[in-house]
Amino acid sequence: MDVKNAIKYMVLSTLAFACMNATVKYLKNIDTYQIVFFRSLSSLFFTFGFLLKNKIPIIGKNNKLLILRSITGASSMLLFFMSVKYLSIGTAVALRYSAPIFAAIFAVILLRERIRPVQWLFFIISFVGIIVLKGLDTSINTTGLILVLIAAVLSGLVYIIINKIGKSEHPAVIVNYFMVTATVLGGVLSIKNWITPSGTDWFFLFSLGVFGYFGQINMTKAFQIASTNIVAPLKYVEVVFTATIGVLIFSEVYTLYSLLGIALIIGGLILNVWYKSRVKL
Repeated sequence: MDVKNAIKYMVLSTLAFACMNATVKYLKNIDTYQIVFFRSLSSLFFTFGFLLKNKIPIIGKNNKLLILRSITGASSMLLFFMSVKYLSIGTAVALRYSAPIFAAIFAVILLRERIRPVQWLFFIISFVGIIVLKGLDTSINTTGLILVLIAAVLSGLVYIIINKIGKSEHPAVIVNYFMVTATVLGGVLSIKNWITPSGTDWFFLFSLGVFGYFGQINMTKAFQIASTNIVAPLKYVEVVFTATIGVLIFSEVYTLYSLLGIALIIGGLILNVWYKSRVKL
């Protein structure tokens, strides 16, 4: 187990994702459908290249589940990007990370999995964070909150679908299906809403896929060389990086209630990861 390198890879991953989030915020004058289109299209260069280089079949076996995962994931990404237009990026990312709460609910209902009472306590802590954000922080936009929570629900459903797919599909095949679907969805919806990007906007649009790809690659490397209980909590550093970028570049302001709400959301989720790593469920 190489803890030092795992931490390095995870920090690089969260930084890449934070840069992607900030880029979405920067492109506020570009239609969200276009952002989804370019983010996915630029990632396809990496996924298709990997599949072709390693001679991995592109189609896959579980086509229905792969398509369902792709549609659900693409919809979640679209709604999250929309929410960034209304919320500070750190808050949006923290709320998106509430997905494991919904994944646990889906797991109980659809997979008949067992969730221990203490885990529900941790999820309640995170949910209280959401209530604090909306109930006490008057700066939180209701439209943005609804969009990002629906995105989190769909993201939670994605976890369940991937669990059903299991190891029968190569991870690159799953990601490639997702990117193809998101490219088509974003492209079709962009037709009537097209805004011609400026010179610099083109660069930032295509950088979305690069940031997303390198974030995913470094995260995968981290999980491959160290235990989950060490690596998984580090992914929430993305919230810190993203919020910092929001303050420094976009002059975003986080109230005391915002910080408290974000801390409760992330704290509850980290506690759940820590607990699962020590108890066989």
